[in-house]
Amino acid sequence: MTSTPRLNRRGAVAMLVLAVVGLVLAASLLVPWEWVPGGHLVPMSAGKLFTAEQLLRGEEYARVARLLSWSSLAVSLAVVGALGFTRLGSRLVSRLTSCRRWFLAVPVATLAVLLVGRVVTLPFGLALRQRNLDYGLTRQSLAGWFSDWGRGLLVDAVVTSLLLLILVALMRRRPRDWYVAGAGVVVVLTFVGSLLYPVVIEPLFNKFTPMADGAFKSAVLRLADKEGVHVDDVLVADASRRTTTYNAYVSGFGGTRRIVVFDTLMEGLPRKEALVVVAHELAHAKNNDVLVGTILGALGGVAGVAALALVLDIRAVRERAGIDDPADARLVPLVLALVAIGSLLASPAVNSVSRALEARADRVSLQTTGADGAFIAMQHRLAVQAVRDPTPPAWSQFWFGTHPTVLQRAGLPSSLEAARS
Repeated sequence: MTSTPRLNRRGAVAMLVLAVVGLVLAASLLVPWEWVPGGHLVPMSAGKLFTAEQLLRGEEYARVARLLSWSSLAVSLAVVGALGFTRLGSRLVSRLTSCRRWFLAVPVATLAVLLVGRVVTLPFGLALRQRNLDYGLTRQSLAGWFSDWGRGLLVDAVVTSLLLLILVALMRRRPRDWYVAGAGVVVVLTFVGSLLYPVVIEPLFNKFTPMADGAFKSAVLRLADKEGVHVDDVLVADASRRTTTYNAYVSGFGGTRRIVVFDTLMEGLPRKEALVVVAHELAHAKNNDVLVGTILGALGGVAGVAALALVLDIRAVRERAGIDDPADARLVPLVLALVAIGSLLASPAVNSVSRALEARADRVSLQTTGADGAFIAMQHRLAVQAVRDPTPPAWSQFWFGTHPTVLQRAGLPSSLEAARS
């Protein structure tokens, strides 16, 4: 095999340790880990919030939906693992990229691997779409669904190719310590991506229009003023073309921060409950939760680059993947396999942060509106509309749950009251 300069493993290990320590410190300082300050959360009982029929419907939908999602994930990991940890991936890349110009071969290889992963999980996606149709969660046509599917693939391919092109270029130029500059690139791209996502990526999937003047918008602006959040405008997304569920979100930070409300929420929720949802999103803006997530994501990215460098330096791993030179396009399947596994392993930590931020946004919403009854009614209405399972398996919630369960959220008002008394 071609001799390549040895990686400075000691430096990579040091960077990995420093990144992990920095990540832990940042998370301890920036994340509000106490869901009920001075007390503890007591979830509401399922029977108190839902009828027996609603519980059965949510459990029946979720049981099959989880099976489809988990099966899709398992197949995806199996395929990307087969491509990355055997010679299948390097052979596929060699056949697709006959040219020796690595900067052309990398994006081709990236698109090929991502496409294979999307195609093998397509049956699960179509089955889940059909289940959503059966339960009235979507009215989107098959053509519209495939359009979103294709655009999502292209966005992933462009973003991933850009990052891999930079990393491979650094590997070729500085094989001993490429991870140092690579970590810097990941940090910059994480912040740039978070900043530009609302104005570059989101418009590819939805149309956004300013919320019409009227009583609701005036109430939203009063809430923003009460929470101390500067809002130039509130946008309404045409989400109804894709889903019937109610939602709102905040994205971006600084000059690109946007508060977006689904048109379904505008039409389907009583005004008081809709304002509770908006107050929740304003709380994310008030506490700069997108920026917090970006900071933690950047530190996680630094750790990921260091870990990637250490794994790629293991000769047995490269030989098994059929890679002579760790800085050519045949590296792509292995890198994508490592990223997929790393992302799965990091999910519990990432989602625990997300749940804590969501719990704080709920607290601020309750403090701002004082609408405990509307908050609980809204949680019930959203869960029924989205056919959510009130009691998901504990391990599934731990690993994949981005929000507290509906019963935890519905129990928040009484838990906060108990903590104050």
